[in-house]
Amino acid sequence: MNDAVRPALSAPSIDAAADLPPGRLDTRFLESLIGYNARRAALTMIGHALQRLAPYGLRVVDFSVLTVIAHNPGVTSRQVCAALDILPPNLVGLLRGLEQRGWVEKREHPTDRRAQGLYVTPAGAEVQARAQADIAAVEHGPLTHLDADERTTLIRLLRKVYQGPQA
Repeated sequence: MNDAVRPALSAPSIDAAADLPPGRLDTRFLESLIGYNARRAALTMIGHALQRLAPYGLRVVDFSVLTVIAHNPGVTSRQVCAALDILPPNLVGLLRGLEQRGWVEKREHPTDRRAQGLYVTPAGAEVQARAQADIAAVEHGPLTHLDADERTTLIRLLRKVYQGPQA
């Protein structure tokens, strides 16, 4: 394992940061952690995504729900919860807000008479498409400093962490 990414297994010595430039904190252990790096990257991307979504009055979670519904007409609330790891009570409020804005509607499910299908309205489809283009510009733009192959590899590796080896 490369020493630059090897996590320290013991407590740092008193002068562990002595070889760092003045004023720089020793974050080497944190920087060796997948979770720390994934969180830092996520915060960077989410910050830029929020700026792009603000004109639509959307948060990242609203955009995610709207996008799943737009790409999966007739999807059920249960399926949305599973896909996005959202608790059902939390989804109720999100859907209510999207319905009040006229972007999502519930209809009879096409194959399950006990369930309701979720659909975007024409206004919701327009907002979702514009927001999706704005988010894609962030993801594929210079912010990530990744070329197409690096981006594909990073997504594959992150999915492997949260989905397991089948990713």
